[in-house]
Amino acid sequence: MTIVLILASLFTLLLARVPVAFALGGMGLALLLLGGFSPLMAPQAILSTLDGFILLAVPLFLLMANVLLKGGVGDDLFAAVNSWVGHWPGGLAVATIISCAIFAAISGSSVATAATIGTVAIPAMIARGYDKRFVYGLLAAGGTLGILIPPSIPMIVYGFITEESVGALFLAGVGPGIALVLLFIGYSMVYARVTTVQQGVTAASMAVRRAASLRALPSIALAMLIIGGIYSGAFTPTEAAAIGFTFALIVTVVVLRSLSWQGFREALFESMVTTVAIILIIAGAKVFGKAITLYRIPQDISAIIAQTIETPLVFVLVVAGVLLVMGLVFEALSMVLIMTPVLLPSALAMGFDPIWFGIFMVVMVECALITPPVGLNLYVIQAVARTGLGEVARGVLPFLLLMFLCVAILYLWPDLALYLPFKL
Repeated sequence: MTIVLILASLFTLLLARVPVAFALGGMGLALLLLGGFSPLMAPQAILSTLDGFILLAVPLFLLMANVLLKGGVGDDLFAAVNSWVGHWPGGLAVATIISCAIFAAISGSSVATAATIGTVAIPAMIARGYDKRFVYGLLAAGGTLGILIPPSIPMIVYGFITEESVGALFLAGVGPGIALVLLFIGYSMVYARVTTVQQGVTAASMAVRRAASLRALPSIALAMLIIGGIYSGAFTPTEAAAIGFTFALIVTVVVLRSLSWQGFREALFESMVTTVAIILIIAGAKVFGKAITLYRIPQDISAIIAQTIETPLVFVLVVAGVLLVMGLVFEALSMVLIMTPVLLPSALAMGFDPIWFGIFMVVMVECALITPPVGLNLYVIQAVARTGLGEVARGVLPFLLLMFLCVAILYLWPDLALYLPFKL
């Protein structure tokens, strides 16, 4: 009964439009006081949270993503990829997905990926005759690759909460990320065949390909530097974020000369606003997590699951359903922060690897990014395309089903996530 009352109170606060950070922190503090615990636990929990070295990666990756966004790197990436695959069936859609994947590997931000690639891809695809709903759905779903293909801010937060290796999580995200890219590409090519859109497009000349590729080469090199450095152990994710931000400035200011002083100021301000919001949510979630741990709620939930759920498959289906429902109300990072302490003990009791479970949660969080009413990517694409939210929401449905298929593949073949970090 206590669990139901706590969750009902939390949802009531959220539905009353209380900011997530204050709803979580306020609930946590109230629970501490009602339970007779010292309220000093709240500031102690917050201090221990903000003292983590790994969290420095969050503002640095956000800075890098915003610098690249303001520097117009997405335009160069899209032009380069389109010059090579634009003549394929559904080539413009394929170029969009690949561009999203590459930018995701640079920025680690879903919103930045959707906004950057969407700005250039949406008008180009609509001009080529693609249905608007398909275009909006493709960009909203393609943007979610930003939190699956490493570096990924939700993976950093998950690793911070669970004390698992962020590098291992990044490696584990590669396989599912590539699988999702291939599923999106396959669907786009079938869609182009069925609808006969973009037929008879002439392949770009080698001169055009060479020029476009050279323009995008510094950005691709940046992605390889970040990924290669983390995977080789040359530097930690936090160091990778700092190095990535430095090289993002070099690429946009020195090499491409596409970042203005005004753009840099806007990148700094937007990164600051997002960082403060994330840190406040993390702090509030830490207080809430401390309180529910003292109330033994995770242990009680684990006991209920152990008594009522007998197979790993049923557990995965139940967790997927819970996360999908929560995605209707919570934004992505809040879901990771709230549900990880609650669900992970049960997952470990069922025999799931914590790294695998983290990737599973991130894929489900991706679904939350494109489910109304609070799917952030829906609002990003709506703003970029200047269209109605309903148009975007209807367009993402086929891609949402493909993401569920990716979850099924991940369950049936765990090595899709675990091979690189543990068996390579």
